[in-house]
Amino acid sequence: MGRWAGGLWVVGALVLTGCFAAPVYQGPKSDHFDGETFSNQVPTETKGFEDFLRWRRTRVAGNWPEWIDAEPGPAPPERVADGRLRVTFVNHSTLLVQMDGLNILTDPIWSDRTSPLSWAGPERVRPPGIRFEDLPPIDAVIISHNHYDHLDIPTLQEIERVHDAPVYAGLGNAAFLDSEGISSPVDMDWWDTIELGKGVELTAVPCQHFSGRGISDRNKTLWMGFVIKGPSGAVYFAGDTGYGPHFEEIAERFAPLRLSILPIGAYKPADFMSPIHVSPAESVQAHQVLGAPVSVGMHFGTFPLADDGFEDPIKDLKRALNEQSVPEESFWVLDFGEGREVPPLETASNQ
Repeated sequence: MGRWAGGLWVVGALVLTGCFAAPVYQGPKSDHFDGETFSNQVPTETKGFEDFLRWRRTRVAGNWPEWIDAEPGPAPPERVADGRLRVTFVNHSTLLVQMDGLNILTDPIWSDRTSPLSWAGPERVRPPGIRFEDLPPIDAVIISHNHYDHLDIPTLQEIERVHDAPVYAGLGNAAFLDSEGISSPVDMDWWDTIELGKGVELTAVPCQHFSGRGISDRNKTLWMGFVIKGPSGAVYFAGDTGYGPHFEEIAERFAPLRLSILPIGAYKPADFMSPIHVSPAESVQAHQVLGAPVSVGMHFGTFPLADDGFEDPIKDLKRALNEQSVPEESFWVLDFGEGREVPPLETASNQ
């Protein structure tokens, strides 16, 4: 058992047996909420404790480094405007989106572990690509769902202390965030739209996943992606998701997208992960369906969460781009801490 596998076993067992559960949502029924639990657009099998044990017994885990002592990237600019759009990859699913004078942070995690425990659970293999103190002023934080690698309380508490930025998340998460000292949490349902200011709107969109910080709160809060739309264009942040019809629906509602941010990691073994995590090949399919001239990969290279090895997501992404005849330059894999300007739509479409 590897250095992180034992910790993951402990955390998985604790989470799946009901420890660390978060408050649950109470509200009116909808097409994806039956009054007690949320569901995906397409019925999706999510794995239980027996499936987890079976995976653990039979797993063939890929290789990960013990530690990469990488230097942080440069501090991002304080703001961008005048039609510019800039994206910086920090780590895992944490990216800084800068557009129309606003700075938006996705699923921020600067903690050493993605775990309810400080001494066990998946541990990062490299430092964050941007030092926390080098962040520009943060205007909004978006949280795709309440799993520990996406909703990290210590990081959110530090953002609260330094930036006092509102936090937007799915239905039911505001109560938990408020209980942890986050003063401005906002619950959103799929297709809700909120004004962020400066002509920028935030819309919560469906994804195919699940929620829970313990088995007793499984699917009791809502999971989602987001579209950020302003004068400089529309940016789609997928969160964690399996492949589903939501990609076509988002493309239809928000075309033309200028940028898509898509997960490429934690996809092995496929029989366990595919309902809730796209593979790199499926991300390339989603990239084509969404129609954005540029996509950026995320959810890789930071925490060992599944059986894909450290280098597998990038290798499999390159293979999928070649097999699906998609230009590599249209699907970026940014270095940790790298920020890059996204071309305007008319420029990107001519590349």
